[in-house]
Amino acid sequence: MVIDHNFYMTLALREAWKYQGLTYPNPAVGCCVLGEYDEILAVEAHHKAGEPHAEVNALKAAYYKLTNDSYILALTDSADIHTHLLSNHNGIFQNTKLYTTLEPCSHQGKTPSCANFIAELGIKEVYVGSNDNNKKAANGALILSMNNCTVYSEIKKAECDALLLPFQKSLKDNFIFFKWAQRLNGTVDAGTISSVASRKQVHAMRDVCDLLVIGGKTVREDRPTLDARLVDGKAPDILIFSRQKDFDKTIPLFDVEGREVFIADNFERLREYKNIMIEGGAEMYTLTQDIVDYYLCYIAPKFGGKTSIGFNEADFEFLNVDKESEDIIVWMKRRM
Repeated sequence: MVIDHNFYMTLALREAWKYQGLTYPNPAVGCCVLGEYDEILAVEAHHKAGEPHAEVNALKAAYYKLTNDSYILALTDSADIHTHLLSNHNGIFQNTKLYTTLEPCSHQGKTPSCANFIAELGIKEVYVGSNDNNKKAANGALILSMNNCTVYSEIKKAECDALLLPFQKSLKDNFIFFKWAQRLNGTVDAGTISSVASRKQVHAMRDVCDLLVIGGKTVREDRPTLDARLVDGKAPDILIFSRQKDFDKTIPLFDVEGREVFIADNFERLREYKNIMIEGGAEMYTLTQDIVDYYLCYIAPKFGGKTSIGFNEADFEFLNVDKESEDIIVWMKRRM
């Protein structure tokens, strides 16, 4: 039977996109593990910096499916998972295949090396989407090849590179994404739009982003807090884009401990930050369209409101559409 390697890499990609914007300063990565008979054992992703990488999460899930060893389910630290699997795998991974959107890391950082881990488990086939050009973590494929593992590179490379772009941009200068929520009829006014789950996801993104940009009109009208309280996270610094510098300092966003709030009529401040989220409407979209890398839209399955987002005419390319959540979550970029 001919195996459709693109299909299994697509599964890994879809899972990884669910965590895009949540893993900074690490990249979003997905992984799929196939069993001896090419059955799907696991599809997992990296969830948060400092936590197990995608390959470790997938191999943990695959191990449990193959052994029913429930002890592994209680382990959350990457080193603990490594130790347990290396001590108890008994060769069960020798006929498995592993698909990962990014070349397995070679270095020992906050988590152990994935390349060494995969090699020690005896996996003989690894399929990679993007090569890792980060000098600190590169050469994972070489480690695997030197340990009797055949590595197949550039599986759905363009799609995997698109997933990796936020990480690569943050290494060079910064990554900037524009977020908004709307209803099915395109309206953005009249109260809360997105689901609780979507709002928690946005708060988790605020927790790891360095700077949040918002317009002065929105600040005056909505009097927001713009923190990460729904996930007990830290609040990002704020840049209020406004030509008028006077604001009511009782607006909650000014009273968040540990944050800096800047007011400016330009975007020079963005040069000082790495992971930047912009929240806004049509005017902010127009002002920032030359500096935004990706767009993130939450589409709530409801009608209502009166005012639409009102974007200028533009052509977008979908990068990922998640229809498994309460809202449709779309990552996209403008076509040049």
